[in-house]
Amino acid sequence: MGKEVIRVVAAVIEHEGRYLITQRNANAVLPLLWEFPGGRLEPGESETTCLMREVRGRIGVDVVVGHKLGEHVHEYSNYTVNLTMYSCQLPAEARPYPATVADLRWVTSREFLDYDFPPADEKTMSKLLGLVRN
Repeated sequence: MGKEVIRVVAAVIEHEGRYLITQRNANAVLPLLWEFPGGRLEPGESETTCLMREVRGRIGVDVVVGHKLGEHVHEYSNYTVNLTMYSCQLPAEARPYPATVADLRWVTSREFLDYDFPPADEKTMSKLLGLVRN
């Protein structure tokens, strides 16, 4: 039997040249690593619906889902992650806060390298760095 495949979506939220990243909780899988907000798709759930649900749960605000930025598969020892990233926007009145994450920060693309991200995010991060020029 093959490894479990976990489908994950993440929101790339940019505002004035900075990107919103969140820190996983200490008791999470891959604890205290940084990532774009998002999470695991539930059975039968669309990527857009999942992304809106996960972002609202993690940073307490709604998000407007835009176009797909990229997708890739990463093999961990016990499971496989299929990660899809979407360009997203926050409504003007939105004030994100760490609702169910350890922390959140607004960083430039150059600052991505100052934070530890999960291995599944690294290839997609490289793609994103190729798309933005700060």
